Amino acid sequence: MVPLLTNKDISLTMRGRLYSSCVRSSMLHGSETWPVRKENEVALQKAEMRIVRRMCGVKLHDRVPSKELRGRLELEDIISVLQRNRLRLYGHVLRKEDNDWVKKCMECEVEGSRPRGRPKKTLREIVEKDCRARDLNTRMPWFVVEGESRLG
Repeated sequence: MVPLLTNKDISLTMRGRLYSSCVRSSMLHGSETWPVRKENEVALQKAEMRIVRRMCGVKLHDRVPSKELRGRLELEDIISVLQRNRLRLYGHVLRKEDNDWVKKCMECEVEGSRPRGRPKKTLREIVEKDCRARDLNTRMPWFVVEGESRLG
């Protein structure tokens, strides 16, 4: 895969599409349900930018902004792709029937005492944060994610 992504005979746009369809989709496989923490997001961004710089033939010390490199490849930020994937799954769950087990799991409260320290974020908390970042209402009867209209 690396020779294709760094091949100078292939346009940057085509390399970006190839990266997005093969590498990024593998990196984000199953990410809809990950309890992503800030350090996980940073690790994903670092890994992506390492690949993007290599595809563009740019060294880190060249100090080219990440936004510009992603623009050359016509890629969007991996965190926004991660958010979109989570929101897409949440939209599917919202449209499920009330007695569906998946929907019940989203609303389930675990009983018992919690261990010491800050509790892990739930998928609901993460989705609500994503909705706030994109100015979406989490209880809409229909769900819109970046121009995609999905009726419920």
